[in-house]
Amino acid sequence: MAHDGQDVDLSTQTLLKDLLDLTGKAVAPAEQILDKARDALRDLVTVEGRVSSRAVEQHQTASHGLAWLATYVESLRQMQGWATRLKDEGKFGEVEQLIHQIAFGEYLWQIYGGIPMNQGEILRLQDIGLSQDDMRVLMTPEVQTLTQSGNTQAARLRLVELMQERVAEITVGVTGLDEELEMIREQFRRYAVDKILPEAHEWHLKDELIPMEIIEELSEMGVFGLTIPEEFGGLGLSKASMCVVSEELSRGYIGVGSLGTRSEIAAELIIAGGTDAQKEKWLPGLASGEILPTAVFTEPNTGSDLGSLKTRAKQDDNGDWILNGNKTWITHAARTHVMTVLARSVPGTDDYKGLSMFLAEKTPGTDEEPFQDPGISGGEIEVLGYRGMKEYTVNFDDFKVKGENLLGGEEGKGFKQLMETFESARIQTAARAIGVAQNALDLGMQYAQDRKQFGKELIEFPRVANKLAMMAVEIMIARQLTYYSAFEKDEGRRCDVEAGMAKLLGARVAWAAADNALQIHGGNGFALEYPVSRVLCDARILNIFEGAGEIQAQVIARRLLG
Repeated sequence: MAHDGQDVDLSTQTLLKDLLDLTGKAVAPAEQILDKARDALRDLVTVEGRVSSRAVEQHQTASHGLAWLATYVESLRQMQGWATRLKDEGKFGEVEQLIHQIAFGEYLWQIYGGIPMNQGEILRLQDIGLSQDDMRVLMTPEVQTLTQSGNTQAARLRLVELMQERVAEITVGVTGLDEELEMIREQFRRYAVDKILPEAHEWHLKDELIPMEIIEELSEMGVFGLTIPEEFGGLGLSKASMCVVSEELSRGYIGVGSLGTRSEIAAELIIAGGTDAQKEKWLPGLASGEILPTAVFTEPNTGSDLGSLKTRAKQDDNGDWILNGNKTWITHAARTHVMTVLARSVPGTDDYKGLSMFLAEKTPGTDEEPFQDPGISGGEIEVLGYRGMKEYTVNFDDFKVKGENLLGGEEGKGFKQLMETFESARIQTAARAIGVAQNALDLGMQYAQDRKQFGKELIEFPRVANKLAMMAVEIMIARQLTYYSAFEKDEGRRCDVEAGMAKLLGARVAWAAADNALQIHGGNGFALEYPVSRVLCDARILNIFEGAGEIQAQVIARRLLG
């Protein structure tokens, strides 16, 4: 992507005064290339006037590539919005300017040259059906200037220099959130530093459940009722606040940051689909933390294909429900008081239309006896990371659920009820990913400053500093995408695409950050005694749960083409 003209270097300390004008004008060409790609792919997958699921699957690389391209374009939009707001507030300092120019320089180049869907799959525009002529829309002076001079080594080194000077700051760069949300961030950052970080690695190495003391303290801080309406005992705060809390707790340890997810999903199910009586019964206990829930959806042979679930629910003569079947990958199953169980209750069905959701009560168990009620059994699944709540198999053998605990009091609505939680769950997962990535940056930065090789600190070597700079930049990009999806949710607007994009990008950013932080540690990073080894294991799950990356991309692509 040659630049014919003067060599404009945006990477010096004296940045171009018209940086925001430059980046603002670069968004439109990116949007145009997305429109061209969408049109090209739509032509490819349309059969008899309709988008064909079979054709989308046949052209899966192109379809998923469209999702990634759209995610990058939305990222640029949100970064531009972030930068503009900060400038208007007088907060667009040198750190923020460097993050902004590096983000645009790198992501515009990747749009043109190849977007990494993961480390082994690079999406190029020709994969979606675009020609070199189509790509000329990106040949504007603004895009050329940013791709040549936005993400330079000088810019990255200057950013890291400033990061070292501002180690006391909680985030690299101003997040753009309001004062109230930043106060919440400070509160939970202090808690994570005091109570979580000193213990997290031992919990991981010993594969221990997070102590009940922590759960009780989080309950007192309102974590489990954060977004539950005040009328039901919650704090009634925004999804944006949930993002901040999840981010900072996950920065301490993803297991702790994920505790609130169980209550978030269960409360969303009941708020959206429950009867008035069910809301009165369950929401206050969920909000206070007295009731700990777990989600029981996945089965051994279904994975993301929830429409194929086999677990059966049959009503007995007393109006109660009897569950039979096997579930797997059930998080925090032993300690919990209620299970949100998706099961097939409508006879003669073999798709999602026959599924119903149940609020199945259980007795909290122990490590020795995780399941104590008649008709339920199971065992622990040993895992690489994400250990603080543990994973279990759950087997139902004539397990009884009260008749009143059919969610909404109506059969066949279970899948629809679950879908209504996907937006919040994916926003929450994106926030956890940001926290894990920030933890990786914290560890990589500290080690690079402490470790000396060849007579100087590791951070003085450009390729080490480059890694740290790109972690900081991509964390901010993922943040802005996540916050945007949370704001859309708070405004009551459909945001499944936005939430999916945030989760898709956040998971990749977390994995890249953890991998690079471990690389900075060298051989020590491979030693179990160093916390970065745990962060790497924890980061890996983010691209799998709450919708694997491939499923996420498929969903986004279908909506874009629809």
